[in-house]
Amino acid sequence: MLQMLKMGDRNDRVPMMTRRTRRTTICATPAGANSKQANGSAGEKTSSQPSHSNRKVKEEKRVHEPVTTPRKERSKTSCQLQDDHLLITSVTTADPFILTTASFVKVVSINIFFTSSDRYGILVDPIQVVSLFLKDPYNWPASCLIIVSNVFIMAALYTERRLSVGTISETTGTFLYLVNLTTLLFFPSATVLTLTSITPVGGAFALCVYTILFMKLYSYKDVNMWCREIRHTKARTLTRSHSCPSFAQSNGSAVHTHVSYPGNLTHRDIYYFVFAPTLCYELNFPRSPRIRKSFLLRRLFEMLFFIQLQIGLVQQWMVPTIQNSMKPFQDMDFSRMIERMLKLAVPNHLIWLIFFYWFFHSSMNFVAELMRFGDREFYQDWWNSETVTYFWSNWNIPVHKWCLRHFYKPLMGRGVNKWVAQTAIFLVSAFFHEYLVSVPLKMFRLWAFMGMMSQIPLAWFVGRFLRGNYGNAAVWISLIIGQPIAVLMYVHDFYVLHYVSQS
Repeated sequence: MLQMLKMGDRNDRVPMMTRRTRRTTICATPAGANSKQANGSAGEKTSSQPSHSNRKVKEEKRVHEPVTTPRKERSKTSCQLQDDHLLITSVTTADPFILTTASFVKVVSINIFFTSSDRYGILVDPIQVVSLFLKDPYNWPASCLIIVSNVFIMAALYTERRLSVGTISETTGTFLYLVNLTTLLFFPSATVLTLTSITPVGGAFALCVYTILFMKLYSYKDVNMWCREIRHTKARTLTRSHSCPSFAQSNGSAVHTHVSYPGNLTHRDIYYFVFAPTLCYELNFPRSPRIRKSFLLRRLFEMLFFIQLQIGLVQQWMVPTIQNSMKPFQDMDFSRMIERMLKLAVPNHLIWLIFFYWFFHSSMNFVAELMRFGDREFYQDWWNSETVTYFWSNWNIPVHKWCLRHFYKPLMGRGVNKWVAQTAIFLVSAFFHEYLVSVPLKMFRLWAFMGMMSQIPLAWFVGRFLRGNYGNAAVWISLIIGQPIAVLMYVHDFYVLHYVSQS
């Protein structure tokens, strides 16, 4: 199960301190220190700046961090030059339970895969995947829907420009943002529900893009509002400068061009943020000095290889298992239902792990390298989670940072109880999980919503009664068993709704 976690090229790893505690993180690299390039080889270092610029860089960071967040907590939500956390030191220090389970799942996976091949033959056909996105090769409704999202991006940019010069008031700006962000959620869902030409997979992809854009524009709104608060507090005029930091080579060092508000309100700046692998907006993102072509090609090869592997496993392994599970569900044969669910758990979990590596390591590092984006902390050692809350805080760092920065801390600042704030985060997460599943399938069953909300009592139980490897085992069992249940529920309901009712 963790074999794919060790597939990172040794040249991409950099020395890091061995974590003896689960919650240790890598500190941000000082601006003036010689540091390893994020996800780079051991021989590639970020060039150092002159020592007299350290004070200036630190002051620039303080100016553009949220003024409502304590300084000690800002480093957890701000983008910083950081190394990726999928390193050999993290994997080899995993719990014995994880390594034992990984070996067991690996043996079972190989056995079941060859059994499926002997029984059903070779079912892998990459060409069939195209039909999941397109019903008509000359009609691409999901792609057109994604292109329309540029309207919402421009609306956010021009709203901020009017706010920066005082043409409109903060109240009017808040109202315009409310309309823009609300429409950003309901327009694509209404389009997917209305158009019959959009396939479920194409609709889900379009809704994922709109959901990510919603979170990005919400962060864009907050950060620019914090900048206006700083400007009004200091009561001084800031000169307009170029956006998107550029690098000028001077004696081998990368010279960072600082951006001040409202100089960031340009098309280039907002589109850099839209495509950057982060959900939290900043005026000055950490940047790497150059694009490493060998690193980029390795990540591209991994992306192509693992996407094909996922397609093959789904077609060869999951589809026959799901098809054979329909009759036990119709007959309400509980013993066979449990047997099918457990049989589906192994391929589902293996594909989920491959998807994690493909998306959070290969794809996001590819985009980050292509855009010279310096913050590569996309995940932490979630496989060592001893509590449910630790898993949800570390398996998806971009979403965690967004929730912490724009949702959790604002609620806490208003005096909301910590437990209530955490419950609210799970509630919002449950809404988006259901939104991304039910709308493309055009049916509302709330299985994803209830699955996310069930994490609250599970988190309480694991945190209160289980410790160490027992807590880690509970987290893994919930992952291995929980997802197949939701998959079977939705597939069964979709099958009954579209095939049984028509026959």
